[in-house]
Amino acid sequence: MTWNVDGFVSALTASSPHTREAYRRDVTQFVTWAERGGCPEPENLTNTVLRRYLAYLTTRDYARPSIARKAAAIRSYTRYLARHGVIDTDPGRALRTPRGAQRLPRVPRRTETVDLLDAVAASAAIPEVEAADRARIRRDHALLELLYGAGLRIAEACGLGPSDLDLRRKYVTVLGKGAKIRRVPINDETVTALGAYLREARPVLSTTATPADVVFVNARGNALTPRDARRILDRYPLPDGRTLHPHALRHAFATHLLEGGADLRVVQELLGHSDLATTQRYTHVTPERLRSVHEATHPRG
Repeated sequence: MTWNVDGFVSALTASSPHTREAYRRDVTQFVTWAERGGCPEPENLTNTVLRRYLAYLTTRDYARPSIARKAAAIRSYTRYLARHGVIDTDPGRALRTPRGAQRLPRVPRRTETVDLLDAVAASAAIPEVEAADRARIRRDHALLELLYGAGLRIAEACGLGPSDLDLRRKYVTVLGKGAKIRRVPINDETVTALGAYLREARPVLSTTATPADVVFVNARGNALTPRDARRILDRYPLPDGRTLHPHALRHAFATHLLEGGADLRVVQELLGHSDLATTQRYTHVTPERLRSVHEATHPRG
């Protein structure tokens, strides 16, 4: 019997490419440890072996959230092995790990976010800017407006095709985690930025090898990647010099909606979370929001 990591990854048809690659890395790491003495034969896997592996990760100074993620990959893997008869019972069913505190990106304030987007848009209007640079800036502006205006994950934005954009009706169709499709409204600023990019910038950035089914392309004419997007954010620091991670704009989208009085379940739908508890961990109520609600609702507010 073999560990068959490739077969396991191929079976993750409902997962995103990012999730499949992460699970491949985590399971390969586990199999390497097992083959070196932890459990050379897959049919001998037990819950004790799995717990020894998690203990080993702790001695290697992995953070608790990282260990929890690796444990989730292993549970999925042992379920696959049991389903395909490699092991008689699934030892991963009883595998539990303590959850660490989820680290979230620092959220820019409303004014900081709007000023950032306006500054990027203004830089594209400078007459002295070269055509290629202007096209790049228009792409950057469209991407940032979309991340903040629709709360997309960066992988979702990079995976968009032209048919996913309905600028006339102001909607974007997103393929999210777990192959779940959701339709998200977009605002006028996002529509304008996307329209300008598609008309004036994408043709400049594209080459004969550019895929026709992607919206965003990088400077080489290839499909934009999440790594490219992180580099884009690095080019536009906030006034205090701090740069944002692309996920910070998704977090800002949710936070600013809640500050404006949006219902948590509506935010859940917009973010594409299947579990409300995920949205509750992901968002937070700011002191300003707490004060405004208190003043508006308490008899002595």
